[in-house]
Amino acid sequence: MSIVSITKEEQFESAIAQGVVLVDFWAPWCGPCKMIAPVLEELGGKLGDTLSIVKVNVDDNPDTAGKYGIMSIPTLKLFKDGQEVGTQVGFVPLAQLEAWVREQL
Repeated sequence: MSIVSITKEEQFESAIAQGVVLVDFWAPWCGPCKMIAPVLEELGGKLGDTLSIVKVNVDDNPDTAGKYGIMSIPTLKLFKDGQEVGTQVGFVPLAQLEAWVREQL
């Protein structure tokens, strides 16, 4: 499973439409965002057949970030079949993140 970068609002809406999708709202200058990137890679390796992970750069996609009320980054939002089912703000260790996601699978 690879992590997909979303660059347009239309891509975002279709990416979250089906299944369980973890969205990482981030920016390249954000230290905690860099810290969580390998955690997301590992999570994708563990749950890649049941979970999609997408990244949204808030600098390049301010409308999407604004629509979902992103005030701090990294913010992780979990969607199930297009509906938001949870939010985590800040760095989250792998075990905690995996447990949180598995609740929705």
